[in-house]
Amino acid sequence: MTPDPLSLPAIHASHVGIWIADATGRVQRVGRGEAIAAVAATPHLLLNAPLTGDRLGYPELSGLDLLELFAFLYPARFAVPTPAGIGAALDLTPPSAEADIAAFLPHATAAMLASLDDRDWPEREGAWHGAQALARQRWPWAPLIQPRLAKPDRDDRWLFARLPEWEEPPPRAAPRQVAIDAGDVAARLDRLTGDAAERRPGQQDYARAAAAIFAPRDRKDAPQMLVAEAGTGIGKTLGYLAPAKQWIDQSAGAICISTYTKALQRQLARETEKLYPDAATHREKVVVRKGRENYLCLLNLEDALQGGFSGRAAILAQLVARWAAYTRDGDMVGGDLPGWLPALFRRNGTTALTDRRGECIYAGCPHFRKCFIERSARAATQADIVIANHALTMVQAARPRESAGTAATRLIFDEGHHLWDAADSMFAAALTGQEAVEIRRWVLGPEGKSRGRRRGLAARLADVASYDEAGDRAIQAAIAAAAELPGDGWLGRLAENDPWGAIERLLAAARGQVYARSVDTRGADTGYGLETELADPDPALVAAAASASDAIEALLRPLLALGKRLEALIEDPPDWLDGQARARVDGARHSLGTRIDTLGGWLSLLGRVGGPADPDFVDWLAVDRYDGREFDCGLHRHWLDPARPVADIVYAQAQGVLVTSATLRSGHRGGANGTGGWAEADIRTGARHMDGGVRHFAVPSPFDYARQAEVLIVTDIARGDLPALAGAYSRLIEAAGGGALGLFSAIRRLRFVHARIADRLARAGLPLFAQHVDPLDTGTLIDIFRADPHTSLLGTDALRDGVDVPGDSLRLVVMEGVPWPRPTILHAARRAAQGGSAYDDMVIRGRIAQAFGRLIRRADDFGQFVMLSPSFPSRLLSAFPENTPIRRLPLDEAVNHVAAANVERRKSAFRAFSPS
Repeated sequence: MTPDPLSLPAIHASHVGIWIADATGRVQRVGRGEAIAAVAATPHLLLNAPLTGDRLGYPELSGLDLLELFAFLYPARFAVPTPAGIGAALDLTPPSAEADIAAFLPHATAAMLASLDDRDWPEREGAWHGAQALARQRWPWAPLIQPRLAKPDRDDRWLFARLPEWEEPPPRAAPRQVAIDAGDVAARLDRLTGDAAERRPGQQDYARAAAAIFAPRDRKDAPQMLVAEAGTGIGKTLGYLAPAKQWIDQSAGAICISTYTKALQRQLARETEKLYPDAATHREKVVVRKGRENYLCLLNLEDALQGGFSGRAAILAQLVARWAAYTRDGDMVGGDLPGWLPALFRRNGTTALTDRRGECIYAGCPHFRKCFIERSARAATQADIVIANHALTMVQAARPRESAGTAATRLIFDEGHHLWDAADSMFAAALTGQEAVEIRRWVLGPEGKSRGRRRGLAARLADVASYDEAGDRAIQAAIAAAAELPGDGWLGRLAENDPWGAIERLLAAARGQVYARSVDTRGADTGYGLETELADPDPALVAAAASASDAIEALLRPLLALGKRLEALIEDPPDWLDGQARARVDGARHSLGTRIDTLGGWLSLLGRVGGPADPDFVDWLAVDRYDGREFDCGLHRHWLDPARPVADIVYAQAQGVLVTSATLRSGHRGGANGTGGWAEADIRTGARHMDGGVRHFAVPSPFDYARQAEVLIVTDIARGDLPALAGAYSRLIEAAGGGALGLFSAIRRLRFVHARIADRLARAGLPLFAQHVDPLDTGTLIDIFRADPHTSLLGTDALRDGVDVPGDSLRLVVMEGVPWPRPTILHAARRAAQGGSAYDDMVIRGRIAQAFGRLIRRADDFGQFVMLSPSFPSRLLSAFPENTPIRRLPLDEAVNHVAAANVERRKSAFRAFSPS
């Protein structure tokens, strides 16, 4: 007999307490021990098993998780993973109190299972076969689903048969050289904002300024370039989309919009719907692009479905397969896969379902023509607007052979204040054990008892080897040379001072010098890693570097030779080189080029050991540790000024470039109407390296910060006093009635504060969530925070930059203190090169400005920014917008200010909703 979902027991656990609803619907508050005994004896309905288990102190909790049922029934649909969020998704009245949640869960279950009887249920195809597969994995929901789900009259198509195939598009023509009219841009902006919208002169001025990058450039390597700061609330997205769309229509060209955060990529995809209101046209004209590691790999999924995964991981694979049939683009990280789904499986298997290790076999894959990655890449060649991230944009500029089709001639870098950080990562070199192991695996393939479908060079290019004798010799020489790279167990051998091969001997020498010369910062907020400058190396390191250089050259030479043979095959194709074989060779060329670049960077870095320093670079040795345990070590090289290769490689190829953000200058604006102070912006964006006229434009925020915001600098919380810090957070959040974003520069302090205050706030009806504590991804935490104005959220840098929460849900930002840069070797070198403390101030002002910018997102917002720092330097006050009230005061007074603002907010809400 099929169980009645309304008769199933349910449990809800939070920081306030634990409630169980029995088979009759009667709810009882219970203790932790009684609750654990109950769920261990009988599977209960629950919402988010890992989170509930954390609240119970029972991490192995299992049961009937409503989120898993939601993922099966409604793949690729959005829902906030809370009782209120599930209620909203199902059109049910959410529970009004914590004590009502357990009784709500059976009703939500019944509503979801009712979809199985709905003839118009849009996700029916594939559900029956998916349920059978999940039943074989003993999925707890299968007994409730199977009796309610009729077998289809004819077999559902298998997932891999249902996915559409992409087609190879023809090359896109180069854009016509046109000049767009400022009046046309203004008219288009008016149409985009709508007739009822308030006319914003600042947005119109910004759009006219942005139009300049679409003018034909005057000479090679000198794009039309604009560095533009648009204060929060200007509407800069539509401000640059208006001239962009005007140019696209007149020139038949394409643009690339590059961002730093996935949140802004999603926001831009929504904004561009105004340019292309028809959904089908929008899918064709606007493509979101990310790195390969973000997309579902169909071959990995097939392996998982056919026995590669077991236990809970196999259930995850089946749920991902359900999603794969309905996803828009296969994006597993920030796309339409629910961000909370992987977190339900403590041994998260989604990383094994993406191509994170360069395993792709391209046309050798049976799903190549259906591949989400390949489809996205080809769609981007025909799209009018490609929304990428900074890292991918830089990769495609630096390695054009990895880009399909003609590159966009106009680049728009939104979140331009992050260009420095993105370039710092992109253009760095690291000769570490983990990096070397990856290249060894890429060349050799599986070794020993290792499993998986990773294939080495010989297997991937077997047809090339059989046809081309020189190519075969190069492959065999590369295989022999790769044996000198570190293999499995290398960390243990280093710890035992028993390295194998030239590279492991180099790593052992580097590790020894780090331990001899570095200062152990164990227990300090700077972390557990150790580092020392690559200066005056000891003889052992110099000798090891020379041997390692020989070993790397021995690998690089055959790879270069193999690259030439593959180029020759493409230029003069033999008879057997059909379309699939050509695609496979092209894929090998791309991955080969990446490894050649890496090895070349290693050789350059090793040339520094015992040789002269290169003034353009900062080199150091490091041992990476987490909680005191080593996980990597090696040599590192970063550009002293990472914005320089951005200018030389990325900007110079474009014909027009816009770099924009709300916080490019981070204070010291100076000049008439705040138009000066561009030196910092030009440093951070690389504009100072452009040989040609770079225009600058600034428009201030339209918000009335004197009325809408307040900065409170608390003067009586001593640095390092963690109990006082926790108490301050608790009192401020209670005074605000929730709606607080707490920002930390150290995870250790975040966890301490959360542990001290979460229960207390929950008893006051103020839920508290935290990064690095709650088993939820950052995007889901922000969704929960946005959905409930009583909820507060603690986090680190990702929340300082990536949160867009307009309205009442975010009304208080609390920073634990001044976000000083970490005193690393790299930072010290840049500090010395950029003017000492002025460089520190530039970095800190930028961080504070970004944090403050989370507060006011609309004209009717009000927010308070609290800095818990008694010694906040006055010179940093320029990080805040002009006319913002700034007060230094003790904690008691700050709490009173926050409480008074909360009382006024409630009065305003009451007046707004009460009858006149």
